[in-house]
Amino acid sequence: MIPNMHLAKVGGINENTPRKQETPQVAPATAFRELFENQITEPLQFSKHASLRLNDRNIRLTGEQIERVTDGVGRASEKGIRDSLVLVDDVALVVNVKSRTVITAIPQMQENVFSNIDGAVIV
Repeated sequence: MIPNMHLAKVGGINENTPRKQETPQVAPATAFRELFENQITEPLQFSKHASLRLNDRNIRLTGEQIERVTDGVGRASEKGIRDSLVLVDDVALVVNVKSRTVITAIPQMQENVFSNIDGAVIV
């Protein structure tokens, strides 16, 4: 009896202790897939700065180009990229992948240095 009392004090385990019922867990792959698919369906957003740059630089993105950029942001997310340079046709976009927000837009023909990015996607 003494050994059981010792166990009860230390770990709370003895033969009279009821066992917890295990709750079924969602498979990690399923949970990840659902989160990923939800992330892909979120629309692409444009920051105020990006909207001004698009307007100032007379850059017009078609629906097809925006769809390609959205796909590229999804691929960047798969790779764990946080801030990406997305090149679509003749436009370079810097995008925050987590928030799916375009930060700025630049005509690709200009020579530029892109900083504060950790990946690039060409779509």
